[in-house]
Amino acid sequence: MQKSLKTNLEKQGYTSVKLKFTKTNHFEIKAIINGIKGRFILDTGASNSCIGIDHIETFDLKVEDSEVKAAGAGAIDMETKVSKKNHVKIGKWKQKKTSLVLFNLTHVNTALINHNSKPVNGIIGADILKKSKAIIDYNKKYLYLKL
Repeated sequence: MQKSLKTNLEKQGYTSVKLKFTKTNHFEIKAIINGIKGRFILDTGASNSCIGIDHIETFDLKVEDSEVKAAGAGAIDMETKVSKKNHVKIGKWKQKKTSLVLFNLTHVNTALINHNSKPVNGIIGADILKKSKAIIDYNKKYLYLKL
């Protein structure tokens, strides 16, 4: 009998996190940033994980100015800030000293709300996915992260 992907990956030290598929065809994921729960879009095309600039206090972020301009989801040249040394926890996976980019996510949340989806606090991007050796099971809607 063929073993499931979940069983094989768990034997290799992965943990599984259930994903929610939204009406906008995104996967939504819960994550804990600096001890505070939030709702995030999983975005393999985003080079950095991001938090909406309006959530600095929510997630107790220590912020520095950044010279990097953000682009995505129809917006370009957006001013950004950076927050370093954050604790990120997704399911059982956790990482200290994670940098997060902060910028205005109003355009993202407006699009979500217009499609009857809930707004998000940010985006989990390729930086965290790469660090965690992430594997996405699109069919069963699971994200696997290496512990």
